Amino acid sequence: MISHKLSHLSTARSTHCPIRIAAPASFVNTRQQGHGVLHTAGRLHIKSGITPSRQHESAQRVPYFVVQSSGEYTPVGGDARIKVIGVGGGGNNALNRMIATGLQGVEFWAVNTDAQALANHSAANKVQIGSELTRGLGCGGNPSLGQQAAQESQEALTKMVQGADLVFITAGMGGGTGTGAAPVVAKIAKDLGILTVGVVTHPFSFEGRRRSTQATDGIAALRAAVDSVIVIPNDRLLEVAGEGTALQDAFALADNVLGQGVQGISDIVQIPGLVNVDFADVKAIMCNSGTAMLGIGNASGKDRATQAALAATNAPLIQRSIERATGIVFNISGGKDLTLQEVNRVSEVVTGLADPNCNIIFGAVVDEKYDGRIMVTLIATGFSQAVDDQLFGRTASGARKGAEQAVAAPAAVAPPANAGVSLPWGKKAEPEPKEEKRTFLGRNFF
Repeated sequence: MISHKLSHLSTARSTHCPIRIAAPASFVNTRQQGHGVLHTAGRLHIKSGITPSRQHESAQRVPYFVVQSSGEYTPVGGDARIKVIGVGGGGNNALNRMIATGLQGVEFWAVNTDAQALANHSAANKVQIGSELTRGLGCGGNPSLGQQAAQESQEALTKMVQGADLVFITAGMGGGTGTGAAPVVAKIAKDLGILTVGVVTHPFSFEGRRRSTQATDGIAALRAAVDSVIVIPNDRLLEVAGEGTALQDAFALADNVLGQGVQGISDIVQIPGLVNVDFADVKAIMCNSGTAMLGIGNASGKDRATQAALAATNAPLIQRSIERATGIVFNISGGKDLTLQEVNRVSEVVTGLADPNCNIIFGAVVDEKYDGRIMVTLIATGFSQAVDDQLFGRTASGARKGAEQAVAAPAAVAPPANAGVSLPWGKKAEPEPKEEKRTFLGRNFF
């Protein structure tokens, strides 16, 4: 391990001061040959600080190596390659918004069965799946077709994810392409040893039971295929959107949340910090961790550290449940005015809410663009199934609120044409029951 890392230093010797590097005695004993000179690939000369006549003193001394080198260190690797893949209409919309907002440090890929939508997408990299099955006309809200389309194009999808260290898969669950194809794309990536994270939305309650059922089953299939999945229930957006928020702006808000999730994790991985969180740290927390939740908090002014920490831990995505997580990684970003006491205060808030046995990794970044404010990015993973049910299921209070806001449908509407179609997880979509049909904004959606 040591010789491998040092072998990239240059070969010149004798004209520069030696650098002494401490090494375990066991390494010296097993590697020492002849007069203590170890040659690595003919490029580097390492001379042991322990001579044969002094080996009896090694127990009282710390052994070292003398490395003689001229020239500069050239790092090898160190950059995590991140790919963001939007699957289906919802995922592609989120991808477009990420690109428009200038999300940096990632490679974008758009995947869809709809050839026309794909042609108009702003991503530089595109993959049309199921061209023979769907003829580029989409899946019509049928997840089974989405799954078959992805399986038909498995070779192209494999080439798409190859070379990545971290893959984000974004999709709006409940439809056809995203719901059916996203688990297939995720399994391909994870089988290649890539850290795979799903960032998906669960549909609004007003979109109907059939779409909600498809989304819940799709999320379950995706969770089985990824290392970690972050689910954003669209109903939570109703809690943060004002009464006058336009419908288009509400959906844009959902896309922005997806973008913040991807940007937050990629920033943690790629931006060097004063207390650095590297890719291995994120992988340790998110690998095979099931459901994850993400919180981002920004604050300025007095007591900004506490306010930013509370905003991150109490965000709609986090659902105030980090005490049930088994792993947490959080990153504190601030300007040159960031103080040690503020870092300590953020850490106290997070660790105070977390379980004592939770694996917690934290980092701190000093960047001039954060002067006057603090941003806390928090990822919590390893939630129990009970939390999953609470996250995906419709709560009684939410159902009552929806009933109070809904207006009764003026007339019965026939069930959707594809009601009862087979889903890729062995279930059948349920037709919309008449008694639950409602309208939204004065229009009949069912």
